[in-house]
Parts: sequence; structure tokens; C-alpha cells
Amino acid sequence: MDLTAEQRALRDAVRALLAREQPRAPVSPDPGPRPASPGPAPYSPDPPSGYDRVLWQRLGEIGVPALGVPERYGGAGAGPVETHVVAEELGRRLTATPLLGSAVLAAQALLGSGDRAACERLLPAVADGTAIATLAWTGATGRWDPGEVACHAAVAAPGWVVHGEAHHVLDGDVADVLLVAARTPDGIGLFEVDPGQGGVSRAAVPTMDSTRRLAVVRLDGAAGQRVGDPADGAARAALARARDLACIALSAEQAGAASQALDLTVGYTKIRVQFGRAIGGFQALAHRMADLHVLVESSRSLSYAAAQAAADQAPDTGLHAAAAKVCCSEALQRVAAEMIQLHGAIGITWEHDAHRYLKRAHGAAQLFGRPSEHVARIAAALIGR
Repeated sequence: MDLTAEQRALRDAVRALLAREQPRAPVSPDPGPRPASPGPAPYSPDPPSGYDRVLWQRLGEIGVPALGVPERYGGAGAGPVETHVVAEELGRRLTATPLLGSAVLAAQALLGSGDRAACERLLPAVADGTAIATLAWTGATGRWDPGEVACHAAVAAPGWVVHGEAHHVLDGDVADVLLVAARTPDGIGLFEVDPGQGGVSRAAVPTMDSTRRLAVVRLDGAAGQRVGDPADGAARAALARARDLACIALSAEQAGAASQALDLTVGYTKIRVQFGRAIGGFQALAHRMADLHVLVESSRSLSYAAAQAAADQAPDTGLHAAAAKVCCSEALQRVAAEMIQLHGAIGITWEHDAHRYLKRAHGAAQLFGRPSEHVARIAAALIGR
């Protein structure tokens, strides 16, 4: 896909910012004796928040949190392709930011609700990066199905109270804005819940990928304000749209991570000498890396096609999103595994980034639904035609 001049400028601005604010330590092909304890990680997000607040502020200065928010709500009025461009760059460096959970998933669910008053109240702070939003949706099984939610709500004068326990909540323990998908007597609805009130408890959970902050949110009679159309179909449509856009943004992260992991691996094979020559010159390894290149580029193309379908509001955007999620998950997992293999002993050390890409690969594959679930979505749609 050919980017416009504006999209290339956005990509270059984000890439330059990350290179300046998030430097990565070079890794020698022959590191010598290992230290007694693991060396410093190339990138370490702020532990209390799970991401670097200064970096997120810098990204806010160039409009990253505002990309998917319309101008009337204080956003940049861009779209899924621009978000894709940024997510791909963040994925390359495994940058920990609240972009996926706040500026994509939660913000798009709120926009999809059609509640203008709620959007005017909540989205400006999300767009300028001063507030982090999150969506509490799925249960412990991690099924991101618009018809399945982990919480339920009931009428209690003067409004609603929400009960339940949501899992896999992105940045849920530090979010300033909490949206909850809950079942009501009339069907599924969206609710705004004050995360600081009584009846709300939030706790970060250990994750394989330390750059992806997830939490469990427990609601015990928390007061909630209904958002959007009370009709069951409206909330489901908003959730489905938010999930698809999140899958596309996640696939962009995966494509960027896979591309960078492959570049690092190819670079290493050019300087690692075995049997008197660089190992990249051995035909067997060259063929493996060529196959990976084809896999990465094809999955990246599919991811961009999904972003363009979303930008065009194509009726089959959901299928594009599912396909991108499946293919980019497979690409990153394969490249990350080969990265470990082709780096040899150094690939399994804490000093090298290979394990970080492998952990991102396996963690991202499960987020917003396992690849097998998206394959089933595609198969059901094709059979039903």
C-alpha cells in the first residue's frame, strides 16, 4: 500500500521520536562472559503505570492519541490507516503505550455508541493524552464476542448498578475512564463507571509480555451511567466495531514487530561467523529468511488492506480484521521463533531482545480472540454466503 505524503510524515515523526526517546542498547554478536544478574532491559516502562508517561506525552504532542477521534471531540479526525501507521512503528520497538486500549478500543466503543454527550464529556481528554480510557468487557476465557460480556447491570434508583468481574482489561488498573459492557434485562449495554468509587477494585495481573498491561476489574454494586442507545443491537454493534478496529491496530503492531525481528535476525546472520564465513551465506539459512520475508510482507499487506477497508467503511471490514489478526499472529510467532533459533545461545539471554519479541508474539495472538476463533468467524461468513 502506498502511503500519502501526510502518512509518511506521520510515520517518520513517530519513528524519529521513538529513536530519540526509546534508545535500544546494541547487542554484540559475541557478548563474552555473562553478568551475574540480568543486565538492564533496553526499554523499561514506568512500573506504576505500565508505560512511559513522558513518552506518551511526547506522542500526544504530535497527535497520536487523537488520531481516531473526530475533530468535534478534540481529535485529529484521522482514521484507521493513520492509526495503523503509528501502531506499526510502536510494534517495531515493542513500545508500551495505552494507544491500543485507550485511543482505539475504548474510544471507538464510545464513538460507536452514538452518545454525543458522553463523547463530548470524555473524548477530549482521551484525545490529548491526559486521560486513559479502558473497556471492561470479557471474562476469564477471553472471548471477545459482542454477545458475551462478563458483567451485568440492574436498575437501582436513581440509575444503574453494575456487578461482575472483567478480565484482560487493557491498562485497567490505571485508567481514568472506565467503560463497562454489561448485560441488562433488555440486552447488552455500555456503562460509564467512575473507577475511583466504592464498589470498584482493580488489580494488575502478571503477563507474559511485560510491555502489555492487563488487569482484572471487579465491580460490586458500582454506580454506572448508561451510554448510548439502550437497544441491545446498538451496543453489540458498537462492541463489534471496536473489536474489529482493535484487531486491525493490533495486527499493525504485530506486522511492525515481525518486520523488526526479521531485520535484527538478518543483520545478525551477516556478522555471526561460523566455519569461517557469515552464517547468512549458508543457503539453508538464506532460504529460511527469504520465506520469512514473504510471510511478513504478505501479512503486512493484509493488515493495511484491513485498515483501508475500515477507512472506507466496507461491509466486510469484520472479515478483513479477522484475517489480518490471524495472519499477523502467525507471522509474528513464526518470525519470533526463528529469531530465537537463528541467534543461537544469545537469543535466549535477558540481554538480547529476542525473548521480548517471542513474548509479544504469544501474548498478542491471544488478545481480542484467539486466531482459531477468528478463523471460525471467517468460515461461518463464507459458508453462510
